[in-house]
Amino acid sequence: MNREFCDRLRQCERLIGTIVSIDSIAVMEILASGLLDWIFIEAEHAPIGMGSLERLLVAAGTTPCLVRLPNHEPTWIKRALDLGAAGIIVPQVNSAEEAAAIAQAARFTPDGTRGVGVSRANAYGYAVGDYLNGANAGTAVMVQAEHVDALTNASAIAEVDGIDGVFVGPYDLSASMGLPGQLDHPDVNAAIERISSAFAGAHKPAGIFCIDVDDAKKRIDQGFSLVACSVDVVLLRASVSQLAASLREN
Repeated sequence: MNREFCDRLRQCERLIGTIVSIDSIAVMEILASGLLDWIFIEAEHAPIGMGSLERLLVAAGTTPCLVRLPNHEPTWIKRALDLGAAGIIVPQVNSAEEAAAIAQAARFTPDGTRGVGVSRANAYGYAVGDYLNGANAGTAVMVQAEHVDALTNASAIAEVDGIDGVFVGPYDLSASMGLPGQLDHPDVNAAIERISSAFAGAHKPAGIFCIDVDDAKKRIDQGFSLVACSVDVVLLRASVSQLAASLREN
């Protein structure tokens, strides 16, 4: 399943997902039972540690999950992949050198330096050989562009071997430009399109977070193929607010 997802990602197919930030098996099972192509697990800003991550990945079943890590640390990269994530999204990657180090940490030899251990991903040691044979191709390594330095270095980052694509963080990017939250500002939109174009030039996909469906449709029209639309907490609140408002109308 992870290999199929990674192949579709690299072919720039449109893949629609949402973000899970609540440490809840029930929430993950509900979202993963829908028609989503993938799930973005938020381990950077949400209180999701390794124990929580394992539960969520199990609850996701066959729905591929990309884990946004809290940092660049190889230990986090290794553990997230050992737990069975289809791939990683690494925040604040601002140079080709940083991207290369991440790619190395996420790949087994001869493509990288990832260590081998007994883990959920290799059936707790019972399928190590098969896992090692397919893990590099079946692992998506996405870097986040969310700073003006990443914008400046986008083309160089896109050319790094082992980096499968970019995921734009529009809010942090706008803040680093001195335009916090102004996602409709022409300069912010131009920056977002520059990043997408840099990766398109390297024949690699671009992903982005979108707050709602209208935003997602706009980004798809801009060429983004990996879309994370809304967040579990936002979806829950919106549904409750709509329910309450509708019942109070009369």
